[in-house]
Parts: sequence; structure tokens; C-alpha cells
Amino acid sequence: MLFLSIFPIAAIAAAAPLQRRASSGVPSFVLDYAPVVYLFSGEQYKPADIGAQLANTKPELNAANIANAPNPLTLDNLNTLNGLGGTNVYLTSTADVTTNPGWLKGVTPDASGKTGNAISSVIVVNDHGGGNVDAFYFYFYAFDFGGIYFGVNVGNHVGDWEHTMVRFVNGKPSQMWYSQHSNGEAFSYGAVQKYQGGKRPVVYCANGTHANYAISGTHDHTIPNVNLPLGPLEDHTDAGALWDPTLSAYYYSFNAVSQKFTPYDSSTPTNYLYFDGHWGDAQYPTNDKRQHCVLGISQLCKYTGGPTGPLDKQLNRTKVCPDNGNECLVRPVLTPK
Repeated sequence: MLFLSIFPIAAIAAAAPLQRRASSGVPSFVLDYAPVVYLFSGEQYKPADIGAQLANTKPELNAANIANAPNPLTLDNLNTLNGLGGTNVYLTSTADVTTNPGWLKGVTPDASGKTGNAISSVIVVNDHGGGNVDAFYFYFYAFDFGGIYFGVNVGNHVGDWEHTMVRFVNGKPSQMWYSQHSNGEAFSYGAVQKYQGGKRPVVYCANGTHANYAISGTHDHTIPNVNLPLGPLEDHTDAGALWDPTLSAYYYSFNAVSQKFTPYDSSTPTNYLYFDGHWGDAQYPTNDKRQHCVLGISQLCKYTGGPTGPLDKQLNRTKVCPDNGNECLVRPVLTPK
């Protein structure tokens, strides 16, 4: 996914000093200015281990098992599914998601902001040359709770890839992108809130949907590219549990010409990033007892299809915003617009 005055910035809760963990070779500024994330205080579906998603799902094509799929499916062989259905493959939960199995709930970050042994983030560095570098910070969740609007739950899906991006010029941050639903918001680096008054931008993760916002509070996302303080389609954010994605992440450089990822640590799995399919169930048909679609409208169904992965998120951008037909407005101040 206009206010006439600057939105008041919520106070940031005190937290333990953040540690630092990354493979050698990662540009220091990518770590120095890496965002930290505040989960919503009532969040049920927290960051999740990327590999665990494969252990709890099975690949399906047209709602049927793929007989000759790799078994077990791993982060090292996931891309082989591209030859067995490609973009039409869905990693489908082996448990009925309406029973809310524990693996959907992810991992609560500890006092340092780490998600235990769960690798729940992917950090991708695209060096454009000439001192221009984009660093993408991807956040993975096993489940997205779409929300309840007018008393109706819509938009749930298994698997959720969200991201922020910081654009650097000669090692200094200049702009930042926050993904929200079908679009998002961009700000100058100078405008965004910093963790404990330091260098690292603050991200507020919305309840259930995991949309990323620069401020806490209520966010209506009815109108793309406009974030209003109230309305019919609201996200809610606050300074709940602190998550530092850099502490449990895989790190890569990305070559835009070859479309290849190179891990900074040779032991890091890479092939899963080339998977063309979806990281969750396909949208359930209307005759599935779990499904309900308001007025029969596909976009207003209780369960939608799972998302594609990082490679499908425009990793080689001209502007800090993705090229999706919406205006790229880089806001110089923190307002809810």
C-alpha cells in the first residue's frame, strides 16, 4: 500500500544494543544503515524461517501433486520446479491452514532482535556502478493475515515476502522504499526515523499484512500511493517486538545483466532465489469449504494465492520505487501521505 501537519512520531521503546552479524565482503554501509523492524504488539504471524516453509509445504501444479518433484525439497533444489510448471507451481501447505498450525506463526525475536536459528531475511546488494548501490532488505513470513474489513476477513495467504530498499550514493543513504500491499512509499533518508537516534532507519510492520510503514499508528491503504490516518482499509503499527533482520539473514550481490545472485558466503544456499513459482497455496476455489468471496469477487476472497519471491520484485530499478505505473513520490518529511 494528506495530512496538513506533520504526523507525530511515536516514541521508540528502549531495547538492547543491536549486535552485528554478516558475511565478509558485504559493504559496511549496507549494514551500518540497515533498517530495524518493529513488529505490531499483537502480531500473531512473525518472521519465519525460509527453509521451514519447504518442510511444511508440497509443490502442486493445478491443485495436484507434482509426482517427480525433488524429495525432500530444499533451498538448494527448489529451482528445479521451474521445469515442472514454473510460474504455475504453488508451495501448498501440508496442513489445513484453517487449523492455524504452529509453523505459520513464525519466531518471536529475542532481546537482541534475532529470530533464533530461523533465517528470516534475505539481503540483496545491487551495485549499479558509479557509486550507486541499492540494498534490498527482504522479510519473510510464513503467513499473511489479510485483515477484517466491514466484519469480513479477506486477503489471507500462505507465504509473505515483504521488503524495504535503501538507495546509496557513494556509501551514503539517500532514499528509502517501504513496500505496502500492491505499492508502497518512498522517503528521503533524512526524513525517516532512526533507531535510538543513530543511523539505522526504523520500519513499522503492520499487523497481519506485514506492510512496511515509516511511522506508527493507523494507515488506510484504500488509495494506492496514499497513506491516510483512517479509512475502510486500515493497517495498524506500533513499537512492539524489535526485529533486526541482519542478525538472521542470507546475503547476496545481484548482477542485473546476468540476473544472477552471488552469495557473500559460499555455504549460503542460492538456487531457491531462482524459483519462479509461488511461496504458498494457490487461491482456493469458491467450492472449497475454506473459501468465501464477497459477492463472488476474486479480489475479495478470504484466501488468495501465495506470493512470488525476491527475483520478482524489480531488483534493478531506475527510481527507488518499482516501475508499476504509480507516481514515484520521494517524500521529504514524515507524513501519513
